[in-house]
Amino acid sequence: MTETANMGAPTTGNGSGRPAFSEALRVFAYIGIMSFGGPAAQIAVMHRMLVDENPWLTEQQFLNALSFCMLLPGPEAMQLATFAGWRLHGIRGGLAAGLLFVLPGAAVMLGLGVVYVLYGSQPVVGALFLGIKAAVLIVVIQALLKVSAKALDGFAHWMIAGLAFVGIFFLNLPFPLIIAGAALYGFFFDWQGGDQTPGKVTVAVSPWRTVLTIVAGLVIWLVPVALIGPLTGDPVLSDIGAFFSRLAVVTFGGAYAVLAYMAQDVVTGFGWLTAAEMMDGLGLAETTPGPLILVTEFVGFVAAWKAGGITTGLAGAAITLWVTFVPCFLWIFAGAPYIDYISTRPRLTGALRAITAAVVGVILNLSVWFALHVMFTDVTAERAGPLTLWLPDPGTLDWRVAVLTVLCGVLLLRVKLGLLKVLAISAASGWALTVLV
Repeated sequence: MTETANMGAPTTGNGSGRPAFSEALRVFAYIGIMSFGGPAAQIAVMHRMLVDENPWLTEQQFLNALSFCMLLPGPEAMQLATFAGWRLHGIRGGLAAGLLFVLPGAAVMLGLGVVYVLYGSQPVVGALFLGIKAAVLIVVIQALLKVSAKALDGFAHWMIAGLAFVGIFFLNLPFPLIIAGAALYGFFFDWQGGDQTPGKVTVAVSPWRTVLTIVAGLVIWLVPVALIGPLTGDPVLSDIGAFFSRLAVVTFGGAYAVLAYMAQDVVTGFGWLTAAEMMDGLGLAETTPGPLILVTEFVGFVAAWKAGGITTGLAGAAITLWVTFVPCFLWIFAGAPYIDYISTRPRLTGALRAITAAVVGVILNLSVWFALHVMFTDVTAERAGPLTLWLPDPGTLDWRVAVLTVLCGVLLLRVKLGLLKVLAISAASGWALTVLV
């Protein structure tokens, strides 16, 4: 049986005719505004709006696209929205859907970043962020528990997760190397042998069209990165553009996985932010709609602001957003015609499973690294041959953070209170412990 994936002319999944562009815009605007709660909640909203309430995609098309987006670097929910828009109205539909998913949160994040750099040093603001840091630590641990429950379904996956943790935490191995190693293992060893495809799927799109899409996307992505430093005279903007461009290629496994790679480079490598500022940014990103990876906008803004003030900060936020999300459009527009084909490849599925297992170890690294830096004022990295050991000074333990972390753990993990409520309670409690005790 041969099934042709005629993706050159996008149509709706149910064959009943695609919606008017204005109607699609209305639905994608709603998705963007309601995209709180991380990728799982965002994907659930999209499924309800695009499969259940508006049957513009079939269940299988939605799942195939989701699997493909999980194979890509970058925020899978944003890329899934972009694919849905592309499927309905081509490139203009994909651009509209992706931008509507990102821009509301980006605007809120920029506003919060401006308030943070202008007033973050005020005692009352610092007291509020004390509680936010504790909540963020529990949020990361919660993500670790959720991902591990789904990803670690055998001894090999537990080993991959353990090796990933040792590699990034103790050996300081590059994050892309860990992801590549896991993908190679999964591709060659973690798949159910034989050709298990339900039928041969062909792709009715010219390879030259795909090449043209890739070339155009690379030019749009990289030319501003090359020009922003020389045109503005601020080398930090070139550094930010280059760093987050590299990040865009290796952000497999969701925002929590890449945060480990980004946070340690930003804090200990470039020295753009402190560990406390990094956690403050993550806390702000948790309160905004859109993908959690918008924390990169905060990092780019604060790093550039420190180097040259508010104008440079705005340019830093802009170039960071550009190099974070333009590649996402490139991956989708180049790869969308091949989604039906890729979804039938068991070796690629095996690679994805192994990557997800490695992500568990990477998120564990993030949890331990954040816990050390938020609970202790002084943490030093000691070298012992090839090993790196992070050693806190016990005398610098902040008891307030320990208390707030326990509180947030109970509220999030046991009481199952909503994240925004927990953030508000923890921030208020941090203020109370600082001002009143």
